[in-house]
Parts: sequence; structure tokens; C-alpha cells
Amino acid sequence: MSVHSGKYRLFVYDFNNDRIERSALVSHGCGESWWGADQSKTNPVFSNIPESHKSSLGKYKIGKRGWSNWGIHVNYRMHGLEKTNSNANRRDIVLHSWEQVLDQEPYPDGTAEGWGCPAVSNEVFR
Repeated sequence: MSVHSGKYRLFVYDFNNDRIERSALVSHGCGESWWGADQSKTNPVFSNIPESHKSSLGKYKIGKRGWSNWGIHVNYRMHGLEKTNSNANRRDIVLHSWEQVLDQEPYPDGTAEGWGCPAVSNEVFR
């Protein structure tokens, strides 16, 4: 998340072949900024507090598949594995797609910011 949100910062890595399989944009939480804007594209703020609308740093375990209001209507529950993201399940943090996340880097613009969930484009999610 230290990378500008208008640049690729989600990477699917093939450890067996030691290479990046896919690069993509991923959203972060808007915090006190406007939902859907890119006001914190260069300086996101993080929190583990419910209703903060901020993303939480740390390692996660991907959980069960569920229905989403966003994108292609599929999400995966995320379980925080560290103190910095231990409330992820309680905060309903899920990985989902969102129409406002693009497939191509919009830099110097940023990626649209949501309420703390990591979101990718519909194409990337598929």
C-alpha cells in the first residue's frame, strides 16, 4: 500500500516459477474522505477500528465465498492474521470487484477508494 493507488500494486505471484503472473490495481479505504474519490491516493491512512472506512495492513487468510452488492456479486471473506488487522472479520472486510476499479493504471489519478475492503476490477476478479 505504499505504492500510489493509480499504479499496479496487487500482484499474483507464481512461487513455483518465481514470476509475477498478473498485476492489477486495488483500492484502499477512503477513511474520512469521499467514498469513490481518490483523495488519499499517495498517502492512505490505515486502521483496524470498525466503521473507520480505512484499510488494515497485514497478512490475511482468504475465507468463504459469499454474495456481494458490488461488481460481479461475489466476495471472499478476509480473516486478519495480525494485530493490525485482527478485526477484519468483525468489520466485514471482503475481497470483491467494483466497477470503479479500472484495468489500466490511471496514474497520476488514483483508484477509487471504498470503505476499507480491497477491491479489484471485474475482469481481474473473474
